[in-house]
Amino acid sequence: MFRNLRWKYPTIAAALSVAVLSAALTPQALAAGKTITAVMHSDLRIIDPGFTTAYITRDHGYMVFDTLLATDSSFKIQPQMADWKVSDDKLTYTFTLRDGLKWHDGAPVTAEDCVASLQRWAKPDAMGQKLMEFTASLEATDAKTITLKLKEPYGLVLESIAKPSSYTPFMMPKRLAETPHTQQIKEQIGSGPFKFVSAEFQPGVKAVYEKNKDYVPRKEAPSWTAGGKVVKVDRVEWITMPDAQTAVNALQSGDIDFLEITPFDLVPVLAANKDLKVDTLSKLGFQTVGRMNFLYPPFDNVKVRRAAFLAMNQKNVLDALVGDPKQYKICGAMFICDTPLASDIGSETLVKGNGMAEAKKLLDESGYDGTPVVVLAPGDVVTLKAQPIIAAQLLRDAGFKVEVQAADWQTVVSRRASQKPPKEGGWNMFFTNFTAADAVNPMGLTAISGKGRNGGWFGWPEDTRIEALRDAFARASSPEAQKKIAVDIQKHVYDEVLYIPLGQYLTTAAWRKSLSGVLDGPATPVFWNVDKSE
Repeated sequence: MFRNLRWKYPTIAAALSVAVLSAALTPQALAAGKTITAVMHSDLRIIDPGFTTAYITRDHGYMVFDTLLATDSSFKIQPQMADWKVSDDKLTYTFTLRDGLKWHDGAPVTAEDCVASLQRWAKPDAMGQKLMEFTASLEATDAKTITLKLKEPYGLVLESIAKPSSYTPFMMPKRLAETPHTQQIKEQIGSGPFKFVSAEFQPGVKAVYEKNKDYVPRKEAPSWTAGGKVVKVDRVEWITMPDAQTAVNALQSGDIDFLEITPFDLVPVLAANKDLKVDTLSKLGFQTVGRMNFLYPPFDNVKVRRAAFLAMNQKNVLDALVGDPKQYKICGAMFICDTPLASDIGSETLVKGNGMAEAKKLLDESGYDGTPVVVLAPGDVVTLKAQPIIAAQLLRDAGFKVEVQAADWQTVVSRRASQKPPKEGGWNMFFTNFTAADAVNPMGLTAISGKGRNGGWFGWPEDTRIEALRDAFARASSPEAQKKIAVDIQKHVYDEVLYIPLGQYLTTAAWRKSLSGVLDGPATPVFWNVDKSE
């Protein structure tokens, strides 16, 4: 109803925008100096980046925390908090913390803190888990030195510690890092370029960050998550506006400075505004995916999972999600199209949409008894609205009984972590997006972990075969050998339906031209290097 009113009566949209902002503004904000007001892709509720892979929580992590290493725009590993050296036998990695590192409470960053942080990060992260399987020991050999010793050579040590996206290996004080990864940390004490203002945090409404005046940035130019994180403003506020049209109106009127995701159909409108700049910050784009719950019927049955897989049609999903074919790519490659590991094996029905008849036949053969498929459907995130609605209809067409349960994204983020049965607040299927950087190889793609309840990603498939294939990939000695194993992995993933890739797409951010220095990268937006003119 409100959306239609906004199109007819722009003043109503303006009034709504002002009301939202007025509720968020405080005397602290008015007196803070340079303040960037941003509307992110989702509101923020979970603030522990080691607890969830949700990108809004990762983005929060980059504000508050820092990493030992980082990846630049040339995919090269760079020092961030630490430099490193590798022994001649490739078995010992020594990391040395740089000078000037302090936690937000004033205590010095120590190697013991970082060891505990790496250990916590590695428990839920697929790439971290594999690294630790190759690790003989990880210890602080003095206050500034971290020593990692391997059981055998492993070629992805640095890439693991420098991975730019979820789970990102953020460093935190030892007392926080000793929190089990299944529980959220109780404090927001990092060493990053911003400090989290806990007193002003209103989950679902506003998150506030202030410049960390004690932060010592690196001297190099910023590049993706690497280089100098120079903060040029005093304060950043993330304001929640669940309605995209309200956020667009607020940007055009100057009530906000930055909009992370522009509704696809409104990009031309904002591009025509001389006061705004629009651009794609994540040039690699995103892969949108479906994930099933392996713990409960009906998706504990591989034949039922395959029937659902065969029913999916990437074009239907992408047309509803994006609309403009120039902004999306139908792609059957699990490891992203046009990359070294790309393959089309097993993807014909996804990309051609010709699997419905086979889906119906297989579902009939599977013994499916009509158990409702509980599909979680967030309505507040532009890039997550369409997938569950289109997929639910495709499942119904195949013969499934489907129950679509509407929620906001942060509720989905919390609920997907529940291992309870669907009737007790659990779920059967949800949809999300991966940055392409998270999906280009089998070690970083969290969704294909086969560790089940013991360290697996939401959905919890237990699959010894996929773990053996990932081990083989980790030990492969040539790109040709890696490619062959990657093809075997994709075939297995599609046969078992560990997850369903539903295509690739690009998003567009927009901001007032009063902002300068906005950076691109696979883990954007970041707010260091960004200045604001008065």
